Amino acid sequence: MSENKIYGINGPVVTIQGETDLSMLETVFVGNSRLIGEVIGLKKDLTTIQVYEETTGLTVGEPIYSTGAPMQVTLGPGLLGNIFDGIQRPLPAIEKQFGAFIGRGAQFFALDTEKKYDVTLCVKVGDRVSGGDVYATCPETSAITHKVMIPPDKSGTITEVRENGQYTVNDTVAVLKTDAGEELGLTLVQHWAIRTPRPIKNRLPATKPLITGQRVIDTVFPIAKGGAAAIPGGFGTGKTMTQHQLAKWCDADIIIYVGCGERGNEMTQVLQEFSELVDPRTGKPLLERTVLIANTSNMPVAAREASIYTGITLAEYYRDMGYHTALMADSTSRWAEALREISGRLEEMPADEGFPAYLPSRLSEFYERSGYVENLNGTDGSVTLIGAVSPQGSDFSEPVTQNTKRFTRCFWALDKSLAYARHYPAINWNLSYSEYIGDLSNWYRDSVSPDFMKYRDELCALLSEENSLMEIVKLIGADVLPDDQKLIIEIARVIRVGFLQQNAFHADDTFVPLEKQFKMMHVILHLYHRSKEVIARQIPISKLLATGLFDKLIKMKYDVPNNNLDILDADLQEIDTVMDGILR
Repeated sequence: MSENKIYGINGPVVTIQGETDLSMLETVFVGNSRLIGEVIGLKKDLTTIQVYEETTGLTVGEPIYSTGAPMQVTLGPGLLGNIFDGIQRPLPAIEKQFGAFIGRGAQFFALDTEKKYDVTLCVKVGDRVSGGDVYATCPETSAITHKVMIPPDKSGTITEVRENGQYTVNDTVAVLKTDAGEELGLTLVQHWAIRTPRPIKNRLPATKPLITGQRVIDTVFPIAKGGAAAIPGGFGTGKTMTQHQLAKWCDADIIIYVGCGERGNEMTQVLQEFSELVDPRTGKPLLERTVLIANTSNMPVAAREASIYTGITLAEYYRDMGYHTALMADSTSRWAEALREISGRLEEMPADEGFPAYLPSRLSEFYERSGYVENLNGTDGSVTLIGAVSPQGSDFSEPVTQNTKRFTRCFWALDKSLAYARHYPAINWNLSYSEYIGDLSNWYRDSVSPDFMKYRDELCALLSEENSLMEIVKLIGADVLPDDQKLIIEIARVIRVGFLQQNAFHADDTFVPLEKQFKMMHVILHLYHRSKEVIARQIPISKLLATGLFDKLIKMKYDVPNNNLDILDADLQEIDTVMDGILR
């Protein structure tokens, strides 16, 4: 143990004077309470440490203990269904010992060390193994099989293997003689530094969409598996609600939800809802394939900064097993505010709005850990990042939103006026975009329909045209527009209310399969093309509106069950019958 002593305390920042044997980004225990901290600055005569717990009560002269290891997480069976704080301390275990508040210096092993798992060994004596190879499996939950892998930085020959059976996470199930000649007992756990990306074999092109069942996302602004998206929006626009919906319905195998600096009552709601939600894929509780990381706004600010890295490391670990993981970060603005606060304590030169000059590089480090990859063991896996951004006053020109746009290819801009009009999801189709369209177009053509992208482009063109026409309407009113332009406004209303707007509480509308999304587009555009024929014959639009077809299509999202899409084919025939009757 080192004889380092506290020299100065400034909020979560503690300093040591003089030379030390500490290294950069090393984990340390601070003070007699052994608070967890991390070395973030090394000068010849001054070492700076950020403390991940409340420093109230610390005094100058208290000891600081070295660990010799960086800030790292424990990886193994038992992560799924668990709730951690920002530095991977299990909150249920802490609650049992300390009650409602986390005790200072609380030290807990991240996983349950007493629970036994049914372990099946996948190697035999004499096998040559390297980083990423699976040497044991066990059912972590009824939905997910946990694959225990050789640490990425180890390789060698298996010299001993135990029988299949029940083991705890710390039991040795095999012995590896490494290439360096050391004997390494293999348990069900490994440790990994949170700021170091886990290695991969190859990056693969992102050519498959993350299916969410939300029409405005899947059809209009899709995200690829292994992609990165930002959801910016002011207070009350539905960022958390949208992320809940994505977590519940997206076709990722594993969900990592990071509540980073959010209000405590909002995080409580997340915990309650996730524990009650039934996974639509398995019929079991959604928590069985979910990890929750709760770091609320009243928790120590430094741990908020670490929580993002803890979450992404867990996501990469399950990706290495061959699973598709989705990480929801809510919200990266609070994480950036933690960076700003610590930067101020360190007396660094501020950049835009007081944020540190290295904000863009930290954001890029985070978002670039997403990707669709070939793992070291030859399997495919992906990490999809969806980060909420909370710009003050819905100002998308502020630094966090602008820098996030640089590193994400999908931008779902939430609109306050849409949210207040109860239009859910409140994604503004004029401000949002997805750069994955070109990468995913072949998948949509092959897996859904050759016409999917053509219909999607026409839908977007009509919404864009309506936006231009509404500028004229605001100035001189809708009455002066010719009927063909009035038709665009009417069909855009059907698209907005009947297609883009969705009801999260309706059994058929909360999740919509891609086939239904395509057929809904087809019906709406068929009505538009037939209506254009009628108007070209100088028949007034009032006669079209009197048929009730426009209002009927707005309600088709409720009237057509997801398992009976033949009703949409009947709607196409009805449109033709009505239009032919008008044209006679």
